[in-house]
Amino acid sequence: MKVGIFFGGPTDVERQVDGIVGYERDGFDSVYLGTVAGTDAMTVLSLAGQKTSRVELGTSIVPTYTRHPVAMAMQALTTQAATGGRFALGLGPSHKPMVEGMLGLSYERPAAHVREYITVLGPLLRGEAVSFSGEFFRVNGQVRVPGVEPPALLISALAPVMLRIAGEMTDGTITWMTGPKTLERHVAPRINRAAEAAGRPRPRIIAGFPVVVTDDPAGAREKAARAFVVYGTLPNYQRMLEKEGASGPADIAIVGNEVEVERQIRAVAATGATDFLAGMFTVGDDPQASLRRTTECLRGLVGKV
Repeated sequence: MKVGIFFGGPTDVERQVDGIVGYERDGFDSVYLGTVAGTDAMTVLSLAGQKTSRVELGTSIVPTYTRHPVAMAMQALTTQAATGGRFALGLGPSHKPMVEGMLGLSYERPAAHVREYITVLGPLLRGEAVSFSGEFFRVNGQVRVPGVEPPALLISALAPVMLRIAGEMTDGTITWMTGPKTLERHVAPRINRAAEAAGRPRPRIIAGFPVVVTDDPAGAREKAARAFVVYGTLPNYQRMLEKEGASGPADIAIVGNEVEVERQIRAVAATGATDFLAGMFTVGDDPQASLRRTTECLRGLVGKV
């Protein structure tokens, strides 16, 4: 299982790029950048691509409703070129509060929206002409970025219909707030079955978790409960927490000393996940020391889980 970093980071672009460079230097397999209403992740990753040479650079996730598929294809292919072919486009419909509350758009039938979106986007990423007329999109066009292979295409699939779309039409899924039991019993079987039925390669399952290495796991879970409280209010994540039998986001967090964290990450690997994405948080009076300890622990697991 590959080990990567889910990096929200500061809003300062230069510091974000420096952070990504540092994670490559530390040996991590990937760095995925979140994007909601701050810096544009693909722009930051394009800049980081000029200063790195090996690490996979991905988004987790770009909301589909913020970009037309043609615009998404143009930016994604440009980012793929800027990163030397190391870009992974993670996208998804986001959540109703953002789409309706922030953007003022309809969030009705998000899975159907995503299926149409990928039906249009997939060929565009391959440089093919698209002529499509559906419920949400009517597109006639082509995107050309010479000499660039399509990036990996991943979606934030959690529900059964979305997992079927991920298996049938994309390279895999990126999960969050989804525990190991749910990965093993719900996510992996559904997405793998859909990919096999569609004659596609076995998909990636990129499992994101909050992580901190600490000698005070109880205190860490109290911190996680506060830091990640918003995720427990979103229906998409609530359903995953319920499947896991978790009372809230804190129950999903991976916390403990180095031995305990390694054990929990190995349990994630045993679910069929292909990638582990660490959303590091800090505890105690010295955040930098906390971050260093967690980073060192994770570094030691690269190539070994």
